Amino acid sequence: MCGIAGYFGFDLPDRSRFHHAAMVLRHRGPDGKGIYTHRFRDQAIALVHRRLAIIDLDLRSDQPFRLRDQVLVFNGEIYNYLELRHDLQSLGHRFVTAGDTEVLAHALQEWGESALDRLEGMWAFAWYSESSGKLLLSRDLFGEKPLYLWYRDGGLYFASEVKGLAALAGEWPAVNQNHLIRYLVNGYKSLYKTQETFYQDVFELPPAHCLNLGPKGSGEPKPYWLPPLQESGDMTYDEAVDRTRESFIRSLRLRIRSDVPLAFCMSGGVDSNSLISTACRRLGCEVHGFTIVNTDARYEEQSLVDQSVKELGIRHTSVRLQQRGFLENLFKLVEAHDGPVSTISYYTHWQLMQAIKSEDYKVTISGTGADELFTGYYDHHNLYLYEVSNDPEWHQHSLSNWKEYQSGLVRNPYLKDPDLYLKDRNFRKHIYLNNDVYSSWLRTPWHESFVEDDYNTGLLRNRMLNELFTEAVPVILHEDDHNAMYYSLENRSPFLDRKLFETAYSIPSRYLIQNGYGKAILRDAMRDIVPDAILDSRRKVGFNAPIEDLVDITNSDFSSYLLDDSPIYEIVRREKIEELLKSDRLPNSDSKYLFSFANAKIFLAQNEERQC
Repeated sequence: MCGIAGYFGFDLPDRSRFHHAAMVLRHRGPDGKGIYTHRFRDQAIALVHRRLAIIDLDLRSDQPFRLRDQVLVFNGEIYNYLELRHDLQSLGHRFVTAGDTEVLAHALQEWGESALDRLEGMWAFAWYSESSGKLLLSRDLFGEKPLYLWYRDGGLYFASEVKGLAALAGEWPAVNQNHLIRYLVNGYKSLYKTQETFYQDVFELPPAHCLNLGPKGSGEPKPYWLPPLQESGDMTYDEAVDRTRESFIRSLRLRIRSDVPLAFCMSGGVDSNSLISTACRRLGCEVHGFTIVNTDARYEEQSLVDQSVKELGIRHTSVRLQQRGFLENLFKLVEAHDGPVSTISYYTHWQLMQAIKSEDYKVTISGTGADELFTGYYDHHNLYLYEVSNDPEWHQHSLSNWKEYQSGLVRNPYLKDPDLYLKDRNFRKHIYLNNDVYSSWLRTPWHESFVEDDYNTGLLRNRMLNELFTEAVPVILHEDDHNAMYYSLENRSPFLDRKLFETAYSIPSRYLIQNGYGKAILRDAMRDIVPDAILDSRRKVGFNAPIEDLVDITNSDFSSYLLDDSPIYEIVRREKIEELLKSDRLPNSDSKYLFSFANAKIFLAQNEERQC
């Protein structure tokens, strides 16, 4: 886990900018720094690396890493590096380190771009050949590690964070006001629906893509992996459970490889407890779980956490949300993220990362992706009822289960109707909830219709895949990465595993929800591993908190700041924010909007300061 930055073009930036880029990315890698430059004919390249030492802590694994005439800078982990190392040794390769960086370098040398199909891990890397002048950029399958691109002045700047681009280029890119409005009106699930970012002309290399650049600098991103989406018609329910258990344990076994201690993010849900219980009971790990304690009953699950901790006998730390210094902390967080924070969940997650860092950990394990692989959201139950509607007997059985077990838990007004998708299979208003209202709060109304990609699957699976690739998971990974790296922590997500994905999406959709339980397959795969109290709980809590739990919105300091003159009021009507601040208790959607507004205001203020 590290930070990288670089330039590929005709005129190298001043060398002082390389050191500046290394400085602003120091939090991503306080354990080492390296800078490399080279010219090939009239082409020039610069590579900058910051190291967070996780595997093979010796200086021999520092980067930029040279293998003959090839140079690599790499952010992430190749989890199956031991298996790849064995394969490469059988082909005659010899190794001088014990780390995954050298294995990646040898794999690229041996197989070139096709090596990407052999990797299990998370990564963003730049691999350069001095003899050919060619550069390969690549990003992992699910986009766990970021890589920002900015074409300007006839060259390409790339970096793990936008601040790295700005340091190399010598100036910040301009704010993309359209994307900022998208965030305010349509919310976080719209942020990865397009190629846009919060900065004009700055883009991310898409997940599961690579970019080849030759001496003339030409090249377009291209996919190296397309997800296989074929349900296995003859798979039995028990086979689905067994294959899921096997794939999951394999994935976690790979992701606990580390030369430093691991910490686990813990809630009362199935996802984190599957990770913790498997690590503890099947893989022999010493587990230390960290849990945010929330005062809001809608998001509190302390009793389940306590039961799990007691039954597993693990070490545990509760982290109480801090209300002091909300605005000051939000300023820090927006600056660290180079943009608005997507939801208030990641303000609280940042505090969780702080607690983990205070215990001297360098690696965290989280449950990102389980909801999108195995059904974890309330609308999945409505979509499931649509999927089984062609079997009247099974549909009636599932409908009875929904009414008995789910209807009382659902808060979204649209999802209270079990026939929602039978009436309109294209209904999606619950995703951009109240966006028409928030658009009317702008000085110039703005509208962008909801769209989703078509994966040529059933309705439920298509929704899950959109959440995985364009709506929920990309945002979570972005926030996880920036929050963890703020404290020089590596975050790993074992559910985001190629073979586990392939297993999950080969399971017949009919099996995904059983007896009113979402994640039925995962629950049964974890039976006798995860405490029954966790597996038998139907409540979906999520990692969340209302803004009122973190700040008194009627406090004069807070309200004065939000209402102070600002470029944001060239976009949003001030009187609408005044109305929100006078509310006794905000509805959930308005609470989320007020948090987004505060982020947008801070972001624009910080951008103004940078331009001075």
